[in-house]
Amino acid sequence: MWTVTQGYFEMPKPSQQQSAADDELQMFSTAVVRFLEQEAPPARTAAWREQGSVERDFWRKAGEMGLLGVSVPAEYGGGGGDFRHDTILIDQVARREVSGFAVALHNGVVTPYVVTHGTEQQKQRWLPRLCSGELIAAVAMSEPGVGSDLQRIRTVGRREGDGYRISGQKTFITNGQLANFIVVAVKTDPTQGAKGISLLVLEAEEAQGFRRGRKLDKIGCEAQDTSELFFDEVWVPRENLLGGVEGCGFKQLMAELPRERLVIAIQSQAMLEVALEETIAYTKERHAFGRPIFDFQNTQFKLAEARTGATVARAFLDQCIGKVLDGSLSGAEAAMAKYWISELQNRVIDDCLQLHGAYGYTNEFRIGRMYRDARVSRIYGGSNEIMKLLIARSL
Repeated sequence: MWTVTQGYFEMPKPSQQQSAADDELQMFSTAVVRFLEQEAPPARTAAWREQGSVERDFWRKAGEMGLLGVSVPAEYGGGGGDFRHDTILIDQVARREVSGFAVALHNGVVTPYVVTHGTEQQKQRWLPRLCSGELIAAVAMSEPGVGSDLQRIRTVGRREGDGYRISGQKTFITNGQLANFIVVAVKTDPTQGAKGISLLVLEAEEAQGFRRGRKLDKIGCEAQDTSELFFDEVWVPRENLLGGVEGCGFKQLMAELPRERLVIAIQSQAMLEVALEETIAYTKERHAFGRPIFDFQNTQFKLAEARTGATVARAFLDQCIGKVLDGSLSGAEAAMAKYWISELQNRVIDDCLQLHGAYGYTNEFRIGRMYRDARVSRIYGGSNEIMKLLIARSL
């Protein structure tokens, strides 16, 4: 299981093996909290928001602590855990406003492409470096004017010699400025529609013709770099074709998108729970007309609605996480979780900001930052309108 390093992790003793699984998850959660408290205190995360990115050194530190690739099999340098470990990490990062550290993308979205679809040679070549932090991951699907319709991508991967030439443009790419391991969706056969899509892995530090464009100026998630990427006849060797077979890219994307959408739901759930906790505490301390705001019936009704929604959403989310573990999560269920919980997240945070009054509209209070950060949850990973279409197709 996950590695013992520098006092962050303590494995259970043999006498504790009867409840070792639960004990280990609790200790892992404690270790994650301890790491984030020490390495990502509020002053540092504020600096990340100011500069618009997280330092590469922090990624390497996380790799040293065993936080990257925590669910990757141990034989490939990972922690040997499962999706519960990733869930704990994603949840705690969201709760502690370490949003610029896109470990949810690295661990929960991109690395599984290699674990699930990579050849044995590709796993041995890439996974240890993804787990150490030497490689920082991104996935390049979105293109200008294409949106959620992946079959319409225009970036091509033209065969040349013992490799491919990538030409095209991607946008809205999380980790776009930092990533040196980029899974790129391309058309290797533009005449075949979805069957002509392949995934090529670009190791950016070795690529001529690859250029990072603008770091996009967003209304929220300021610490997380989101960028344009340009490919001008970028050559990659054939061994960088994920899975080794052309035309499998669309199937690979469809297989992994449910996990990505559940990751977004996990982040959304964590944020709405934090917003609710902070607002309950604020309304009990803040007074108006001679009594705490919490004592007004309107406040109690709003918070009761929010608590009920959060509790129901948590129950469904836990059910979905269980289905990831046994391999039974459907695309429709993942779409439901992403759509419902992200919509709830935005409603709850909006109500919580209202209960903060004018203070909620300032950057001094976290609720204002959460209000901005939450809005993208209804867009990325496939817009919520697309989620409804996916759910409808399953009816």
